[in-house]
Amino acid sequence: MAEMEQRYVASMVLSGAGDAMGYHNGDWEFCPSGEAIHKELALMGGLTSLDVKKLCVSDDTVMHLATAEALVEMKKGASISELFQTLAQKYKDSMHDMHGRAPGITCMHSVNLLRPKVEGGWKIPFNGRGGGCGAAMRAMCVGLRFPEPSQEDLLVAVSVESGLMTHHHPTGYLGALAAALFTAYAVRGKPPLEWGRGLLDILEKAKEYIKQSGHFVEENLEKWDYFETAWRNYLELRGILDGKSEPQFPEHYGVKERDVFYKSLSYSGIAGSSGHDAPMIAYDALLIAGSSWVELAHHAFFHGGDSDSTAVIAAAWWGAIYGFEGVPEVNYKKLEYRERLARLAQELYKIRDKPIPL
Repeated sequence: MAEMEQRYVASMVLSGAGDAMGYHNGDWEFCPSGEAIHKELALMGGLTSLDVKKLCVSDDTVMHLATAEALVEMKKGASISELFQTLAQKYKDSMHDMHGRAPGITCMHSVNLLRPKVEGGWKIPFNGRGGGCGAAMRAMCVGLRFPEPSQEDLLVAVSVESGLMTHHHPTGYLGALAAALFTAYAVRGKPPLEWGRGLLDILEKAKEYIKQSGHFVEENLEKWDYFETAWRNYLELRGILDGKSEPQFPEHYGVKERDVFYKSLSYSGIAGSSGHDAPMIAYDALLIAGSSWVELAHHAFFHGGDSDSTAVIAAAWWGAIYGFEGVPEVNYKKLEYRERLARLAQELYKIRDKPIPL
């Protein structure tokens, strides 16, 4: 298997593995204390002993699979509107596999509104409470499908539109853009310290897409600035707003300090539960972890908040950069849906340069 293809497989498989470990059958998702999780993990023998065979994936991976399946099943010559119809159908189908996976209320409600067989039936009304992370957690594969700079218009359109299907609020669907864009950057080999600046630069293109859609434009623009401001503030804090400088972290940045910081980034007091802070916490973890899978997990998978959503995103990016290098097999070998994730990754690799008419 080619190195790039292996990275594609690692991106999808490790994303599911991170989700399963961060969710931990529902015990660790939304646990208010990262310290409690780390103590429990230590009693289990640490990350290198954490076997995923008894851990199910959450709704995050089920919906990520749905997104990937829509992308790979798109027939040659099909229009982008046909892709959106397929995405809507896949999201509806995914709701049949949610037992024990804690699907989000916004996702369930919004999916019920989708009408895939009707022209434009993937569009739902604006939702003033739709800023959650449910759009971000499933969009990484969009970056695997459209990794090149020449495909950025497609990446924006597909990530934003896929997010709009359940989270029609800028804070929600722009999280999908961030998750997809950073995956594309990882595939390209773009240094992570440049990613945040790249996100700010592409937001204007996303705004123009919303304006051109003519769908609840005024409501979207009214709520637009929160996401951009939150990301700009974070990048300034880390000293990487210019996309050139090395990130700066506190001298003491342990589990307790991270819990406090992650919570400060949140919209509602639950770290990683919104479209802006789920990819932000994942990015924070990737920046400090570098090539260490263990450090990535400690920062992104096990904290007091929406731990599986930050994990599913961070692990996808890490896998797209480093493959499976240094990852204990016990963390992913017997993962639920591993073969499905790997097969979809290989299909995405094969079609990554195939055009779609906008």
